[in-house]
Amino acid sequence: MFERFTEGARATVTGAVVHAERARAESVTEEHLLLSLMDQEGSRSSFALAVLGLSDRRASVEAALGEARRRGGLTKADTEALAGIGIDVTEIVARVEGVHGEGVLAGARGNRRWWSGRRPFTAGAKGILEKSLRVALGRRDRFIGEEHLLLALTACPGVAADVLAEHGATYATVERALYGDGEQGRAQAS
Repeated sequence: MFERFTEGARATVTGAVVHAERARAESVTEEHLLLSLMDQEGSRSSFALAVLGLSDRRASVEAALGEARRRGGLTKADTEALAGIGIDVTEIVARVEGVHGEGVLAGARGNRRWWSGRRPFTAGAKGILEKSLRVALGRRDRFIGEEHLLLALTACPGVAADVLAEHGATYATVERALYGDGEQGRAQAS
């Protein structure tokens, strides 16, 4: 599949691995893909992120991703569903951190053994890569670019999609920023 990726999309995937290494994460996640996309300059996705105002709010995006990690990676929908049955995730996080230390649910990497091997991609990150292929095919594009990765991040449920939506970047708004109103809805592949 990677032979169909543009140079920019490959750089995004490589950058995601670098983000995972810096965070001492055991695997590459959707979060790392999002952060790597935000690093890219001069691409269609960077244009869309700028149009939507995310380029100027990187600190806010990183803080929202950090808060989700602190909740053990639960999405807002997960948190709301649990609240609906009487489970207060904020209270659980506070109690767990009170006993085991701050950030324990975020998978703090400080005490884990470091290795220099290849990091696997999580199922969610693989899902983003697969979805980007379906988005590109749905748009009848020959190659997978960063814009397809960004659209896939907005379309696949999870923390990255939640954070993007919180910041005004939904599938529809990203598609409008990328392609204008004329092609809206043309290719949201499922």
